[in-house]
Amino acid sequence: MEANIPKRGRPRDPERVQRVLEAAAGQFIEHGFARASIEAIAKLSGVSKVTIYSYFPTKEALFEAAVGSCTDVVVTALPPGALDANNPEEALSIIGTSFLKLMRSDDALGSFRMMFAAAGEHVDACAAFYREGPEKLVRQVADYLRAANAAGSLSVACPDEAADQFLALFLGSAHIRVMLGLDKPSESEDASLVRSTVALFMRAFGGQGMPVRPEPS
Repeated sequence: MEANIPKRGRPRDPERVQRVLEAAAGQFIEHGFARASIEAIAKLSGVSKVTIYSYFPTKEALFEAAVGSCTDVVVTALPPGALDANNPEEALSIIGTSFLKLMRSDDALGSFRMMFAAAGEHVDACAAFYREGPEKLVRQVADYLRAANAAGSLSVACPDEAADQFLALFLGSAHIRVMLGLDKPSESEDASLVRSTVALFMRAFGGQGMPVRPEPS
């Protein structure tokens, strides 16, 4: 992410940086943090090691940026205006759908499995993963909840806690099965999960007089 890229040095080419991040994510997932090779990342991305280190001064900084680039898609990569503070039901459905798409992806699953395996051994890498993954997602959703609360469409006293609760509702038995490599829910099953989760959240936090649409029969 921007915080990990030095401000001085050669100008950054966004496409080049993206190639590096994609190659890095693949290497970290396939080989784990300790065994991932900067040499291999340079070869796969077509970018020299010197250039990579000019963007990301440490392996930890590269890892953190690679994780951040994946989690950004849930909220920050949405089209401008997609999350309407006056229409939380639709906005939360968009967030929930994007979150499930991310959590069902092979890249995200690989990242979580890798970091759980590395827990206790690579503390700094685990902290970076948490900071740029789960913590960042909760913060992004909380920002939307604050906007909806200000608009009066939701009544949320503790946006950070509510955001954490909202995302956690998607991590039940189906997610555990996916993490264990047993099976993945169908698109229709995930769509049903989004509808029921948003409806539950709206019943808990819906602003006064805000109707909740019934689920389709």
